[in-house]
Amino acid sequence: MAPRGIAEFVMVQLELPSNLDKLTDPRWRLLIPLLMETGLRITDALHLGQDCIVRDHQNAPYLRYYNRKMKREALVPITEQLEHDLTTRIDAVHREHGVSGILFPRELHNYTGAHPINSSQTFKILNDWTNACDIRNEHGHPVHVTAHQFRHTLGTRLINNDVPQEVVRKILDHSSTEMTAHYARLHDDTVRRHWERARKVDIHGRAAAISDSSALADAAWTKHHLGKVTAALPNGYCGLPLQKSCPHSNACLTCAVFVTTAEFLPQHREQLDHTRGIIERAEKYGQLRIVEMNTKVAENLSTIITALETTDITPTGDQDAR
Repeated sequence: MAPRGIAEFVMVQLELPSNLDKLTDPRWRLLIPLLMETGLRITDALHLGQDCIVRDHQNAPYLRYYNRKMKREALVPITEQLEHDLTTRIDAVHREHGVSGILFPRELHNYTGAHPINSSQTFKILNDWTNACDIRNEHGHPVHVTAHQFRHTLGTRLINNDVPQEVVRKILDHSSTEMTAHYARLHDDTVRRHWERARKVDIHGRAAAISDSSALADAAWTKHHLGKVTAALPNGYCGLPLQKSCPHSNACLTCAVFVTTAEFLPQHREQLDHTRGIIERAEKYGQLRIVEMNTKVAENLSTIITALETTDITPTGDQDAR
């Protein structure tokens, strides 16, 4: 049976802050958005400890967890908002239970805070919550969801936003058949080698400081691919993840001293088409940050193209004499 995600019509309701605020227990108020954003399996999420946040060399946050199915540590990029919420929860758990406390401890017979909530309890919590929020599908029928559906939904959203399948596999830390895994590893290694070569220097010509063998190197590689679908750049890719705000996005296109000519019209048109495609997909899935990041760029590109198409830019006599 094919994995079944949650329809966007329903997800829009589930993600409303007013509905999330109906989760009055701080454990559930953090857990549900965390499952939506990261796609973690419920058992992995419930065992998160106080050391679950790490940062890469660009200071971007990741969630570190133990994949119990695959028996290995894994990393997934997270937003700064989720990092803030996790930090708040970590502080609260530390005050109550000390270093032994995990983020989602059960309430009874758990003095040290080291024993997690029973995963079966999430089914009842989700049912009670969706009932309280009166969540309905497009036909007006009540909807009930499972924790694992958030995982399928994240995978579907990533694929629909043109994230390569092998990157989705890494984000969800999926396993596969032996042969599929073999080809996937070959493809990952090939793409990764190109990425590593491209990442040898930064904008200042300095070597990018990250160990190729570290877990964060794989996480940074994943973040690199996610960045490729968040901002349209004609001459490269954005190294800043979606979870961070960039003050320099397409800086030339919002710069007062940027100069261009009609010879660049094909590039401008191509970038405008690509930018509009990103905006359209982002609007469809309610990704307002991506819409905001690219709308100004699209407006400026339209203005530039119109001006170049309608303006007579015959060279001056001084220019001809050079």
